[in-house]
Amino acid sequence: MAQFLIVEARFYEPLNDMLIAGARSALEADGHSVEVLTVPGALEIPGAIALASESGRYDGFVAIGVVIRGETYHFEIVAGESARGIMALTMDGMAIGNGIITVESEEQAVVRADPKKKDKGGEAAKAALALFELQGRFAN
Repeated sequence: MAQFLIVEARFYEPLNDMLIAGARSALEADGHSVEVLTVPGALEIPGAIALASESGRYDGFVAIGVVIRGETYHFEIVAGESARGIMALTMDGMAIGNGIITVESEEQAVVRADPKKKDKGGEAAKAALALFELQGRFAN
């Protein structure tokens, strides 16, 4: 059994709850234990994952958050930089599933977050699990 950390940007609570439910379900169904850590926003997720990884307590991570396009350029910065940070950590060999959804509207977010619909939280957890398994495969 491995230990996974879900790092969530708690901004849209009902949407995050759905994403976390999907991620938790996928990880626990595979026999792993899960903790959840909350950070202020999506930009803080990569840093929190990097800090948590230094503890050696976690085998993999799932990034959870919702970024909805607004009236300013901020959407592009948050969406792009959070994804870039997560990808950099992944390229360094960490098992991370990116479940930060970036959408045009709350309606799109609901469809993607709901475990009974697109289940992007569950998909992100499955991506983290796949990378975790690859780590084990290549460690031998």
